[in-house]
This record gives sequence, C-alpha cells and structure tokens, in this order.
Amino acid sequence: MSPLVIVNLIVFIGVIVFLARFRRPGYSLSQQVLIGLIAGLVFGFGLQFAYIGSPDVMAGTLEWTNVVGTTYVNLLKMIVMPLVLVMMIAAVVRMREVVALGKIAGFVIALLIGTTMISAFIGILMSNVFGLTAEGLTEGARELARADVLQTRQANISDLGLADMLVRFVPSNIFHDLTGARPTSVIAVVIFGVLFGIAALMVTSEDEQKGIRIRHGVETIQAIIMKLVHMIMALTPFGILALMTKVVAGSNADDIIELATFIVASYIAIVIMFGVHAIMLRMSGVNLRSHFHDVWPVLAFAFGSRSSAATIPLNVETQVEKLKVPRPIANLSTTFGATIGQNGCAGIYPAMLATMIAPTMGIDPLSPSFIASLIGTVAISSFGIAGVGGGATFAALVVLPAMGMPVTMVALLISIEPLIDMARTALNVHGAMIAGVLTGKFLKDISYDAPAADSAGEPAAVVAD
Repeated sequence: MSPLVIVNLIVFIGVIVFLARFRRPGYSLSQQVLIGLIAGLVFGFGLQFAYIGSPDVMAGTLEWTNVVGTTYVNLLKMIVMPLVLVMMIAAVVRMREVVALGKIAGFVIALLIGTTMISAFIGILMSNVFGLTAEGLTEGARELARADVLQTRQANISDLGLADMLVRFVPSNIFHDLTGARPTSVIAVVIFGVLFGIAALMVTSEDEQKGIRIRHGVETIQAIIMKLVHMIMALTPFGILALMTKVVAGSNADDIIELATFIVASYIAIVIMFGVHAIMLRMSGVNLRSHFHDVWPVLAFAFGSRSSAATIPLNVETQVEKLKVPRPIANLSTTFGATIGQNGCAGIYPAMLATMIAPTMGIDPLSPSFIASLIGTVAISSFGIAGVGGGATFAALVVLPAMGMPVTMVALLISIEPLIDMARTALNVHGAMIAGVLTGKFLKDISYDAPAADSAGEPAAVVAD
C-alpha cells in the first residue's frame, strides 16, 4: 500500500469520526444522511482533483473505502429476503379476508404500471425535445467489448414471452429463491409468503387457539427482523459517505462530457416524473413538504446504492413509521415496487433508447403508433425487472428486441450508466412509496387485524389518513 493511499484512508477515517459526532438525539436520520452525502461528494471530488493522473492511488484508495460501502449494502441485502418473507406472511395473517389482500395487490400493481407508462411517455418526450439520436455516438474499445457481452445476454432474454416471464415468478424451490439467485426471486418469495399466509389464515379459521399462536409467532419474528433493520439503518450515513465517494471519484469526466446531453435529458425526465408523483400525492391530500422530508433518507440511500432491492428495509419502515401507511400495504408496495413497474429503470430509460434508435431505422419517433406500441411494450416488460444496479440494462434488453431494435445502443451508454442510474433508482423507490401511500388513501375501508404492537413498541397504524 502506497503512502498516499494510507494518507487518503486516514482522511477517510477522520470523516467517519466526524460523522459519528452527529449521532445524537438532536440530529435526525435525514440530517445525518444529508451530511454523509455532502461529505462523500466533497471527498470524492477531492480524490478526483488530487489524483487525476494517478489511477493506481485512486484505485487503491477506493478499494478500501469500498469496504464500508459494500459492507453496508451487503448487510441490507442480507436481510432483504428474510424481511420480504416475514412481511408477506404478516401482511396476509393480519387480513380479515383474503379478498382484501387481492384489492391491495391490484391497486398497488395498477399504480406501479400506470406510473411506469407515464414515465415511458416522458422519456419519449425528452428524447424528441432534445433531438437525441443513436447516430454519431463514439464506440470505444470498452463499449464494443460490452456490446459483445450484451448481445450474448440478449439472445437469452429476447426469446422470453410474457407467458414465460409469468411462469418465472412462481417458485419451484423456495430455498433457491431465498438466496436471490434469479432476477425474479423477490416476486417468487412474495408469492410463497402470500400462499403461506393464506394457509395460516385457513388454519386460524379451523382452530382459533392455533390462530392465536400463529399471530403471536409472526409478530415476534417480525419484531426481531425489524429490530435488525433499525440496527443496520443506523449505519446509513457511513454507507452513504462511502458509496458517494466511489461514484464521484470513479466517474470518467471525459465520458460524462461527451454524453452530457443524454445525461441532462435523463435527469430532466426524472425530475418531471418526480413532479408527476408530487401532483398525484397533492391531489390525494398529502402535505408535500412533510412527505419529501420524511422520504429523504430512503431516496438518498437509493441514490447512492443504485439498488431498489437493498432499499426495501428502509422503504418499509419509512412508509409505516413516517408516512403512516398500514404495514400490509407497505409490505406489498415495497416488494412489488422492487421488481414491477420501476418508473426510472423500466420506464424512462428503455423508452429513451428506443426513441433514439427509431430514426436510424426509418421510424418516425413522433408517430402515435410507435409511441403507443413502445409504451405498451414498456408496461408489459416492466414485470420482473431486477431491482439492483444494472436493472435498466436488463429492461432495455427486453424492450429493444421486442420493438425489433438492436441492443448495441445499451453498450454505448455504459460509461455513464452509474451517474444516471443513481437518480433512476431513487425514482423507482419513490414510485413504490407513492403506490403504498395512494393505496392506503384509496382503500380506507379495508380492515386489518392489528397486532399488539409494532417493532417500535407502538400500536400499528390501521389506516393511512
């Protein structure tokens, strides 16, 4: 390890100690996350400026700072599958009627797919407004190498029809899916948890004493899982510090400048979609200032981690504790939102790429038939997109072949993927959150079997109002 790397790590440790001073009752998690985010930006830009000509020093420093960021993300990933399973079982067990579960799932999925279709339209609009096209983009050696890999992946993905994708949702080995081995593993675990919960409800209807023990057992396990979530959430400022350091210091400035127009158009599309979310919330009577203050830590983590799946624990707790969404609804909206109808990755991104490619194939990108077919393809293809970094690439590999377009364009944008993917992931997560909030508003008449206490020791919310 070079002396310069040691110096950088000493500074990084000093920043961590600085952040630790804000872990006091006077500072909320939102404030701690904001400070960690700013510290990561400053430290990352400092590394860029100081070692722009010393890639070895930069790589050596990031190798060790990534230990903090990767460890934090791994801790969250560690509890995702157990959390999803327990949440789904608890959601069903608390329902008085299985019909209520169907209503909630229907509303959540409808909102997720509906907002994704809107986001696809916004992506199409931005590509046309900025005049983006696939012509003229530079193909470097790195992009061409990536294109070869994507062509191989596309050969496996493009043959999957809607029926095949739906079949993949159903688990054949729940223990295999609990490892997260498949892109659709989260949905598979959700399905198993729902079926397990329905079976538990049937046992409860047959034997009340067993039903009482089942509910108490589920509540106890859920309390333990949520306490573990709270322990890991306390590390969020440090995780954000390391993740933002990696993103900023590891970005290639030349690539970013060359494709700046696409980046600007993508961010404007994302901002507009956040505005659509805000309009939907305001029309439902939600106080926007309070809402965005409450969801800020979740969006900041999604921005830095680029993983909707890893954000599930933070998402659920924020919906329940801050936004007062009933836990069964929060459970469903969060888990479905991690793999269905992602507004940024499955909506905006593939729609923008398809619109950019269309002129090179003699297709009018403003044609109503093209726009309608593209939005419909995006809506269908948004089922099962993995909620991890790179999920947008997977979505594009499904949408572009379905539209009869080449996938090389995906490879040409690989250099700037992380920079845009951060904001896209934050939009994905917020889409899941508003699905929970709005479903709670629409289904006020749904009844839940409220547990004795939630993980924080307070009575659980019954309605989101």
